[in-house]
Amino acid sequence: MTRFEFFDHTADIGIIAYGRSLEEAFESAALAVFEVMTDTSKIEYKVEVEIEEIGSDLENLLYRWIESLLVYYDSDLLLFGKFKVSIDLNNMTLKGKAYGEKFNPEKHERRTVVKAMTYHEMLISQNDGTYILRFVVDI
Repeated sequence: MTRFEFFDHTADIGIIAYGRSLEEAFESAALAVFEVMTDTSKIEYKVEVEIEEIGSDLENLLYRWIESLLVYYDSDLLLFGKFKVSIDLNNMTLKGKAYGEKFNPEKHERRTVVKAMTYHEMLISQNDGTYILRFVVDI
């Protein structure tokens, strides 16, 4: 299964992430965001970051998850290439781990910096056992 794909969007980047579970789709979404910024296959898992979020709904939970990861890039230049997520739908909470390392210009390709997550065109759906997350990030 393809984990994610990009779609054209004026001045920003659209992402469609897939997963066999909601958690896997959230992990794919995070991977796609960091793939916009660098080649994630070059990221070593030297640092582990734990993230806990509470959302008002699934869209808000996705927004908070991606935005939290971007804060680590903005503040510490951390790039992530592996993620583990668990979601409690009853309490609308997310517990996640992100694995990666600090950006190194000699090792990591510098692509487009993602400035922020948005709600623009956000859609979370399920089709034939596949969860689909569609959203746009600001670049």
